[in-house]
Amino acid sequence: MALSADIPATPVAAAPRPVSPAGARTAPPCTLVIFGAHGDLTKRLLMPALYNLVGSHLLDDGFRIIGVDRVDSTAAQWRDGLRAMMESFTHDPNAEFHPATINADQWDWLAGRLDYVQADFTDVDAIRALGAKIPGNAIFYLAIPSRFFAPVVETLGKAGVVTQKEGVFRRVVIEKPFGSDLASAQTLNRQVLSVLDESQVFRIDHFLGKETVQNILAMRFGNLIFEPLWRNEYVDHIEITAAETIGVEQRGAFYEPTGALRDMVPNHLFQLFAMVAMEPPNTFCAESVRNAKEQLFEAVTPISPSDAVRGQYAAGTVDGKPMVGYRESPGVSPHSNTETYVALKLHVDNWRWAGVPFYLRTGKGLGGRRTEVVVQFRKPPMLMFSGTETEDLPPNRIILNIQPAQGLTVELGAKKPGPEMDLTDVQARFRYEDVFTRSPNVGYETLLYDCLMGDQTLFQRADNIEAAWKAVDPVLQAWAKDETGPEIYEAGSSGPKGAEELLRRDGRTWYPLNGA
Repeated sequence: MALSADIPATPVAAAPRPVSPAGARTAPPCTLVIFGAHGDLTKRLLMPALYNLVGSHLLDDGFRIIGVDRVDSTAAQWRDGLRAMMESFTHDPNAEFHPATINADQWDWLAGRLDYVQADFTDVDAIRALGAKIPGNAIFYLAIPSRFFAPVVETLGKAGVVTQKEGVFRRVVIEKPFGSDLASAQTLNRQVLSVLDESQVFRIDHFLGKETVQNILAMRFGNLIFEPLWRNEYVDHIEITAAETIGVEQRGAFYEPTGALRDMVPNHLFQLFAMVAMEPPNTFCAESVRNAKEQLFEAVTPISPSDAVRGQYAAGTVDGKPMVGYRESPGVSPHSNTETYVALKLHVDNWRWAGVPFYLRTGKGLGGRRTEVVVQFRKPPMLMFSGTETEDLPPNRIILNIQPAQGLTVELGAKKPGPEMDLTDVQARFRYEDVFTRSPNVGYETLLYDCLMGDQTLFQRADNIEAAWKAVDPVLQAWAKDETGPEIYEAGSSGPKGAEELLRRDGRTWYPLNGA
């Protein structure tokens, strides 16, 4: 292992925290160690997020980054490669980070704090030598395949680099997927917590870094007009959708053993579900919020396989362009039974939501790209409008728009101008871009900053992880034994017909993918 000798030691005691122009406190000095320095996550999301934090004046002058990977590279080569990647984003309108230009001062500040170590992730001697260069605060970010999570945490423990001292923190960030089923999640939690205290573990889900996801809590609990209606007396059902138009593209080798359910449901969709359905926490401190999530997850009845639908996209046309079928994608078996679409119905057995079904769906190769939550209310008594078209007036809805539209849409009835009592459906919309000047954001900025500050509110706790897997485990087990495989749907459609039937048998229909 080679480590350049010019890395300044991180101060043991945190320096006073100046106030940034945005009013937030600058994070304490820290060394961020990124395992998987040459990986796609580091290049496409972590570095842009850190660059944006520099622009927001939220990083201390004592902040340092050490990249660790097996790739034979020098610190200068790693820095140059990252800069070239950052520049490429200015020409890529589809990149999550798409600035007009790269600010030279911002990048130079960040680049001057980058160093690189070539090492095996599980080499105890190499990691011990690395740790000797970091006497102060440190965060170890596991931007690596999930099979390395437990071995690397074990190595960190054996190397003695995650032992905390008074005034010095040592934290570990673990990416998803955190397990592939209930048993593996429980095993991974045991392995991690045999080395680390729960307060040191930051299980990250970048979905929670999105402003529109965090705003669900602000909308629910910061506005008294919503909370009295947020219960089974008024709500008919709730839909949570994460639909993508893209296919698996070059990620077939990852997606084949994973599938849509493991990839999206116990993490992304369950986090949206928690934001929408959990009880008001006593405070917005980390443990209160995570306790509220745990209470909700424990109230979820394990999902019956009869309430689950899986699909797989075949060749079709999306946005006017042809798309090959999933089985023709690189790295995918021509006989694959991996699902690229899943729809589920779940029930919450508590006072607030008893009798209200939650419908979750996610898929690739669909006819619309949107992530949203649709809260559909019960229809009011309409006898007074009998004999008019108003008898079939659509119900009221609140639509929480996550992406690509970002904001809130309310659907309600209003009288048409004229002498007759004739109501029609109208929309009231709030859009972020109409009100706020948006700062550059790839979804990791808030999460990285919170980790530096030691705030675990937006990170998952061990019991949260296991409760989510417990809810979907019966479906995974049933599908593993079912040789019929997923229902085929055409790319560019709204998904398999079975998903429509899932709601139709309850007398309901999905909110359209081309809706608000």
